This record gives sequence, structure tokens and C-alpha cells, in this order.
Amino acid sequence: MIRRLLAGLFLFFMVSALLQCAKRGSPSGGPKDETPPTLLKSEPENLSTNFKTNTIKLYFDEYVKLEKLQEQLIVSPPLKYIPDVTPQGVASKVVEITIKDTLRENTTYTLNFGQSIVDNNEGNPYPYLNYVFSTGDYIDSLKLNGVIKDAYNKKADNFVSVMLYEIDTAYTDSTVFQRPPNYITNTLDSAIIFKIDNIKKGKYALFAIKDEAKNNVFDQNTDKIGYVTDTIAIPTDSTYLLTLFKEIPNYGIATPSFAAKNKIVFGYYGDGKDIEIRPLTTLPDTVRTKLLKERDKDTLNFWLTPFETDSLLFTVANENLQVIDTFNVKTRKVGIDSLLLEPNFRGSLDFNESFHIAANIPLSQIDSSQINIMDKDSLNIDFRVVLDSTNNKVDFDFEVVPDQTYAIDLLPGAITDFFETTNDSIQYNLSTKSIAEYGNLTLQLEGAVKFPLIIQLTTDKGETKQEIYAKEPKAFQFNTIDPGTYLIRVIFDSNQNGQWDTGNFLKKIQPEKVSYYPTPLEVRANWELIETFRILD
Repeated sequence: MIRRLLAGLFLFFMVSALLQCAKRGSPSGGPKDETPPTLLKSEPENLSTNFKTNTIKLYFDEYVKLEKLQEQLIVSPPLKYIPDVTPQGVASKVVEITIKDTLRENTTYTLNFGQSIVDNNEGNPYPYLNYVFSTGDYIDSLKLNGVIKDAYNKKADNFVSVMLYEIDTAYTDSTVFQRPPNYITNTLDSAIIFKIDNIKKGKYALFAIKDEAKNNVFDQNTDKIGYVTDTIAIPTDSTYLLTLFKEIPNYGIATPSFAAKNKIVFGYYGDGKDIEIRPLTTLPDTVRTKLLKERDKDTLNFWLTPFETDSLLFTVANENLQVIDTFNVKTRKVGIDSLLLEPNFRGSLDFNESFHIAANIPLSQIDSSQINIMDKDSLNIDFRVVLDSTNNKVDFDFEVVPDQTYAIDLLPGAITDFFETTNDSIQYNLSTKSIAEYGNLTLQLEGAVKFPLIIQLTTDKGETKQEIYAKEPKAFQFNTIDPGTYLIRVIFDSNQNGQWDTGNFLKKIQPEKVSYYPTPLEVRANWELIETFRILD
């Protein structure tokens, strides 16, 4: 009996010991580390004056690494050469910065690391670490605050550079095109507010630039720009608004080339409505030519009947600007473009936009007798077709009713292009939904309203779905809207040309004002939505 009792106690203690070992060995989880690294010290110290060295060391309490440093690091005033920052790709408790430029005398410099310094384990960033030093006897301490917005889109771009240029004897309006600013900051990837610190007293020009090349100057062909018309006097308590817009580039013509045996493309920048293209090479009598702008591109296509030649000589003239260029276009081994027809709808037909068929090659004529439209009861539908030579498409006009199907038949010869090629037999099958599957929106405008206006119903990405041109106040109706989430965009058409116009810095023209309804609107099927938009001045 005693022997069995001792054996039982021994077994109990063995199991308890094993359980305790298992308990000690199992992971306990615990809270995730969300503590950012701590800067213990820096050499030289932050806010140092009479800075003489070219090496800075930052010491942290744990291992850190660098993430997206090239996007995040902002040096103000900008340096000609990007500083070397190490280590790259490995973790360390020390970040070393080597300055490769000759620093200006009596200048305060700021190195803003954004959120590029993160701990090695969890990636917690040290938030917006600033290292400031001066090559003079004191640190400049004035600051400037502001906000950026996009002139046309509801959401502003990420990583917008905000720049201050000191207005001195060397400053002109073209300076922003030529050299980096005296002070710079960046909105990084989320904020629309900005702050520039450590500025010295003076007068400045203020810009915002979506700097695509990251070269700290304005490139009209690629960058958006925003500017404050008035001179900024520092110190200031004002908060400044910078509205970003993409300028229409100055006129320029790209080198033309054969894109196909029957097509030479002439790309251009800026306004192309006054461009004239003339061949200087004498063409055979059998060769026919036609010039047509390509839809949605800054390109003019010179179409010609193919023939054997080594090259063609052209003049490209902009009569308005009195600019003439000459190009020798050499032939290439390329194929020939053939007629392609593209309808604007496939499947479902929209009540708010007419059906059309666009072509890639200039169209010369249509034969409506070779076109037929039938409904679901196999009844012929009355229709009218019009050749739009400017946009190179065939527009269809027929009554569109709910819960209907349409079979649009194009027999051979219905459409003829510039090269006298005709279409093969084509059928487009379209249908319409019931009215109950759509929603409607009634919009009233109040507040700082000045007509004429362009009122647009857009997707969350800014694509215009419906548009109303308004010359006077009334209730504005958007009908047969597909269910979904939409934005309301209101354009103040100050020059009354029926479209939004961008700005121009050198001409001191700000873009036309655009206002967005503050929240997205959800449109539901078989639903009448009524909203009032109070526009602020």
C-alpha cells in the first residue's frame, strides 16, 4: 500500500514538473512593440552653430534601418549632391550622414528624415526627425505654415515640394525653372498641410511643385505648380493656400516618324490648333494625303498612300507663334494600319450618351442604306447617322427606351475610310435596363454661386459621368444614374468657354475655381436623392 502511494506521488510530481517545463517553454505572445526608436545623442549636437564638419552621427537606443530614404529625406536649403547616409540595407544603432557639398556661410540647414528611420524589428518610425545646424553664429528660427490643394481633383498629390525663394537682386520669375530654392519642405505621403522652419527674416516667393524629376526646379512639361501671387514677408502669422495645377506646356514639336507605311506621327506640346504640316518632297500624283488629330492625344497623324521612297521632307509651321521647323522623315520597315472600328458601348447602352463608332483611320463616307437597327421584337428602328470628321467617328441617333435590346447591323460598305477600304459585316448587340434599376439626383446650389457653372457628376476617381452647363439658378437634375458612389464637382467657368481652364505661372493666371461637394453621394436603384450644395467663397 505504501509502495503504491509513493509511486503515485512520484508520478504526480513528474507530471507537474513536465507541465511546468512546457509552460515555461511556450511563447506567451504579449503586446506588439509599437514604440519608435529613441535618439540618444548626435555628433555634432542638434542645433549646433558654427558647423565645420562634413559628417553627422545619430545614435539610437536600438537597431534601426532606413526605408525609402530618397523619397523621405528633405534637405533645406537643397544641396547640389545628395548626402551619403549609411548604413543602407542593414540594421545599426548609428546612422551616419556625410555631406559632399561646400556649405554656404551663415546659413541654417535642416535635414528632415520624414519617417525613413525605423526600428529593425517592427518597423516603427522615428516620426519626422529634424537635424538642424548653422554655419553661422545663430540658428534661424522663423517659420511659415500653409495648405496645398489640387486645382481640379478632389485629392491633392502626395510628396509635393513646397519651396521658398528669397527675393533678392538675382531673383526673377524664371528662377523657379533654373535653380533650387532657399528653403524646401515636403508634404510626404498623406498630409496636405506644410510647415517650413528655421527661416531667416526677409521677403520670399512661395511655390508648391509636384516635382516628378526630384531635381528641386519646375519642369513645365511634367510638373504641377502652385504659387502665391503676393510677396511673402517673413515673419508672418498668415496661413497660405497653394493650389496645384498642370500648365499647358509651351508649344514644341517632337521629331516625326513613320508609325506605319501609311502614317507619319507628329507629336507636339502645347496648343496644336494652329499647326500646319506641309510636305516639301514632291509626291507622285497617285499619292493622296490627309492630316487628322488623334483622339485624346497631342499627336497629328499625316496619312498618305504608301509608295516607295527613302525619306520625306516636311515643314511644320505654327502660324500663330510664327515658328517653322523642318524635318527629314526617313522610312522604316513597318506594317500598314488597317481599318478598326470601336463602339463606345458594348452590352449595356447608356441613356445619357449616344451610341457612336470611332475609327483609327480617317473616314470618308457612310452609307446608311447598309445599316440596320432592330429591336427585340425584330422591328426596324428609325435612325439617323452622321459622320463626325473632326473626331473621326460615326454618330447614331435613335430613340432609346427602357427594357429593350438593339441589334445594329453594318453590312459591307456601310463605312468607307480614306484609303477606300470598307468594313466587313459587323453586328453590335446592345440592351437597356429598366428605369427602376437607376437612381436620380436633384441638386440645389446655394452660397457663393456665380454663373455660368459646369456641374459634373463624377466617379470617385474623377471620371465625368454626367455634366450640366448652368447659366442661371434652378434645380439641376441628374437622371438614370447607375447605383454607386459619386462626387459632385462644380467648375466656375469665368471665361465662359464651356470648359475648365488651367493656370499659367509666368502669365500670372490662376486656374479656374473648382468646388467639390464635401462628401461622396451614394446613389441607389429606384431612389430619388435631393441635395443642397452650399458653396463657400
